[in-house]
Amino acid sequence: MNLPNLEEARKRTQQKITFIEEPYELSEELKTLGRGKKYYIRTYGCQMNVHDSENIKAILEKMSFTETEELEDADLILLNTCAIRENAHHKMFGFLGRIKHLKEDHPHIITAICGCMAQEESVVEELQKKYKWVDLVFGTHNIHRLPTILERAMSRREQEIEVYSKEGEVIENIPVKRDSKYKAWVNIMFGCDKFCTYCIVPYTRGKQRSRKPEWIVHEVEDLVKQGYQEVTLLGQNVNAYGKDLEEPCNMGNLLELVAKTGIPRIRFMTSHPWDFNDEMIEIIGKYENIMPYVHLPLQSGSDRILKLMGRRYTKQEYLELVSKLKKRIPSLALTTDIIVGFPGETREDFEETLEVVKTCEYDSAFTFIFSPREGTPAAKMKDETPIEEKNKRLYELNDLINEYANLKNQQYLGKKVKVLLEGPSEKEGKLMGYTETMKLVNVDAKEELLGKIVDVEITDIKTWSLDGKVV
Repeated sequence: MNLPNLEEARKRTQQKITFIEEPYELSEELKTLGRGKKYYIRTYGCQMNVHDSENIKAILEKMSFTETEELEDADLILLNTCAIRENAHHKMFGFLGRIKHLKEDHPHIITAICGCMAQEESVVEELQKKYKWVDLVFGTHNIHRLPTILERAMSRREQEIEVYSKEGEVIENIPVKRDSKYKAWVNIMFGCDKFCTYCIVPYTRGKQRSRKPEWIVHEVEDLVKQGYQEVTLLGQNVNAYGKDLEEPCNMGNLLELVAKTGIPRIRFMTSHPWDFNDEMIEIIGKYENIMPYVHLPLQSGSDRILKLMGRRYTKQEYLELVSKLKKRIPSLALTTDIIVGFPGETREDFEETLEVVKTCEYDSAFTFIFSPREGTPAAKMKDETPIEEKNKRLYELNDLINEYANLKNQQYLGKKVKVLLEGPSEKEGKLMGYTETMKLVNVDAKEELLGKIVDVEITDIKTWSLDGKVV
């Protein structure tokens, strides 16, 4: 049994990253462990978690499990968790209550918790004390070991916990079962060394470590051969890609290498303003298959609050970066993250955030009330702002964000845009897809156009979506 340790997770050394590049092999016994059994997986959180779940699905299917979307049909239930906000914490434990009732009638069910919450000391302690019926807990560093851990849990029928608090390795060749035939997530790096004072990710995901560029390019080339139309390059802070590699390669270099594979569309997330340099901007503007869409978290428009957050840039530096991006990429769509009610935030600090929103005119934003995460410096900061005031600020911010989102969308009315059609729309009889600038479009189109990039005329505008017809 290995338990998470926050102090160990915080450590950063000069030790070189270990690359594990051997083929992913299972023993004959493990290959048949899931024969006749079904698994159900529920994913919380970011795109990294979504892609982790794609890896988990592929591993389980190598073990002969089959997927079910019905919880009641499952022999194995996995919750891939997120630790960013308290809301995700409550959702996961709430869902565990539902599983407990199911397990009372079906005691053979194996329940597993993985992802970022599994890396938290307090969570694992709670699972040990109050949820002894949870069979298996594993973390973000040992997804590749799932077959071995699962076999142990199934044979012993005791709570099995294997969570490592360490800097981490780069492990290649983990199988993947992609959720889409047209769009793919591609990890380019893992972990984070920024240690923003409110963020638990450096503790749950480990040290910043980049994949070698040749492995990334090979993966994208393979996706091109399979007919994929779009890749999204993933990392906690993609702009810092390559800083830890022995052979020089930064994010600008990598974007150019991926662009030259000929994949029709390239996106990347998430960016930290501190590492977004002029070379990156130039490369994005140079290649047509790098989409003119950037997600650039602001978090706060107040220099005082940014310093408390440990963000390492000022409001002015952020605005100068946005100005450079818009000048080099005229069709740019810009989105952001903003935290409201950070400890010590005054009305004046909040007003500064509103002013940045008015200057940047974001296409959309993910906005949140500050959520203290145990073990982070911000969780210990004095916070005297009433929740009623925080809610008021959030509503005010969202009203402003919605206003600009609607104004941005209005600019598309009557225009012809390129849309990658991904699947059926929630609007009956239509397909849905996204523009180059990441606008959701519901399109009058035939199913044979699925997976294709088509010209669409925008016929109607909503705040968060567009309607259109194939030209």
